[in-house]
Amino acid sequence: MTTSEHVFDLVVVGSGIAGQTAATAAAEAGLAVVLLEKTERLGGSSAMSGGWFAFSGTDEQAAEGVEDSAELFLRDMLEVGEYLNDRSLLEAYLANQEETYRWLKSHGVVFREVEISSGQSARRGHNSVITEVLATLHRAYTDLGGQTRLSSRATGLVRDDAGTVTGVLAETPDGEALFTGRAGVVLATGGFSRGTDLLKVFAPEQLAAIPYGGRGNTGDGLKMAWKLGAGMADMSFVSGTYGSHPDTGEEFHELLTAYYMGAIIVNTHGRRFVDESLDYKTLGRVVLDQPGGLGFEVFDATVRAKSHRGIPLKDIDTLEEIGHVFKADTLAELAEVAGIDPAALVETVARYNAAVSGQLEDEVGRTSLCNGVGDLLPIETAPFYAYPAKSLMTTTYCGITIDPRGEVVDVDGEVVAGLYAIGEVTGGFHGAAYMTGTSLGKGTVFGRIVAHHAAAKLAAGLRA
Repeated sequence: MTTSEHVFDLVVVGSGIAGQTAATAAAEAGLAVVLLEKTERLGGSSAMSGGWFAFSGTDEQAAEGVEDSAELFLRDMLEVGEYLNDRSLLEAYLANQEETYRWLKSHGVVFREVEISSGQSARRGHNSVITEVLATLHRAYTDLGGQTRLSSRATGLVRDDAGTVTGVLAETPDGEALFTGRAGVVLATGGFSRGTDLLKVFAPEQLAAIPYGGRGNTGDGLKMAWKLGAGMADMSFVSGTYGSHPDTGEEFHELLTAYYMGAIIVNTHGRRFVDESLDYKTLGRVVLDQPGGLGFEVFDATVRAKSHRGIPLKDIDTLEEIGHVFKADTLAELAEVAGIDPAALVETVARYNAAVSGQLEDEVGRTSLCNGVGDLLPIETAPFYAYPAKSLMTTTYCGITIDPRGEVVDVDGEVVAGLYAIGEVTGGFHGAAYMTGTSLGKGTVFGRIVAHHAAAKLAAGLRA
């Protein structure tokens, strides 16, 4: 078999928000870039996400009177990660996030809502139409001469005699090809939510969650870096995200977090089993232990009125229209149609309402709507609703260890020369759990960091 060779300044593997950002920023820095995508479509898991970015110090926050700070942002990320995060990565994120936000805005990205969500104690989730963001960045990339290769699966990294990664082998529609990068290779290949073999090794219990994420997310990049001795981090914290209907498909991002709006979560026995204000990755782990891996988000007309059509996590309107939300005039009737124990549900809601009014201690220790913020609401205004939901294995949030420049670090803590990794294929950033918006956020922030580092390295080499 003849292997064709194609030489560029930078080779980027994976076209989600991390890879697309790195490719676009590198092209803007004057580099000749090729973007390799395993599937026939651009976007990866990012294109299937809710489009939330976690930023602070933004115009949208200022307009809404949101009080936030880098110190609070850091504290939240550390607390939700149970202080197991690599702090140097968080500090790199915070040092670059506002500039990255403004870079996105300069490309015409519109943030249509700023809201509080999982792991946040201030409203810093900025919602976008993520498919438009990806398309906008790819147009800019193409206009700058960037090249894209679809249906091109990377199969192995290539090193020179000194051990520096110089390129990647890929299976393309035209046969095997070697893509050489003068400034290196960027792995932005996503996680392994579709990688049954890796899930069996690192998180076998998560095989009970609904498989989701990009079709190409089988762990290819992780395996290639692992083969070269890359370190791994956060592998024991893989968890699905709670809040998706058992019949969730890939048509749109079906994930409802009515519990952050005032709902409670009960099992089929009508009993609460977790503090609903916790991050939704933790909820995703806990629900797997319930009968059928199922938890019902139960709420009333007050919470129903908070629905925001078209906004992921809050769009009850669409979910009701497609028949995924049960509705009834009484809690007992709701339980009957939803398949919940009626007497137990009525009793559970009565105890919850008594706790909200201060008559009792909450049975699961809940004191807020989300991460210490927001007053609890009684469930008392008809009609009543129930949304059956499971854990959705969207993202694995663990993997290759990197330094603050996005360079891959091996098991001994040494940089693997010529190899970068960004986005979901990396570990160390989130720690034990995840804050809404920091996945797309870190993909974008570290995509730009890597592009600038590679450009500077190449320029220094050329000058030498």
